[in-house]
Amino acid sequence: MSLKGYKTVLREARDEVVINKSRFIGHAAPVSSTEEALRFLARIHEEHRDATHNCYAYIIGRNAGIMRYSDDGEPSGTAGMPIIEVMKARGVVDCAVVVTRYFGGILLGAGGLVRAYSHTCALALDAARVCQMHPTERWLFEVAYPLWDRVQHALKSLPARLVGTDFAAAVSFELDMKAADTERVLAELTRVTDGRIEALLEEERFAPWEDAT
Repeated sequence: MSLKGYKTVLREARDEVVINKSRFIGHAAPVSSTEEALRFLARIHEEHRDATHNCYAYIIGRNAGIMRYSDDGEPSGTAGMPIIEVMKARGVVDCAVVVTRYFGGILLGAGGLVRAYSHTCALALDAARVCQMHPTERWLFEVAYPLWDRVQHALKSLPARLVGTDFAAAVSFELDMKAADTERVLAELTRVTDGRIEALLEEERFAPWEDAT
């Protein structure tokens, strides 16, 4: 897999803040298509149909191919645009954010609205955890039982995740690893087993890793 990684959010989450008696609730979610983004927006809007505003933005595509936003009745440029600017600053794609506002009776002014919507978007992204998605491969391996201890020891220092084992006639195990680390992992496992290991590439996909920011 030669594609570059990208940033998105790890999970759907929300956070909220009260600013001058107005309640702002930020919702963020990973989405993979416009249709998925619109379903998320509709669900949040239904959940908060009594809110004063449900402003949103979403970015679809690893090259930010589709970007949409809405002020949902707030003064032009004070809600949707600030939300999408925070998303762009964080570098996230395949992501949707809704900021719900329950008006508290105090006008914030244009600058205050921009700050409030920007801040709430940032809270939502933090709650949903911005992560780096890396090209990732899942490999299936098989070794004889006498070699399993060597493999386990090697895995402690290798950039790979053990995702499953099966103890049958031989030991079968599955590893996830970044595509960039595949050559190193395969070489080390081959070395510690003196070449007595079978390997099969099962799957290629994007996945988050712990060193993500």
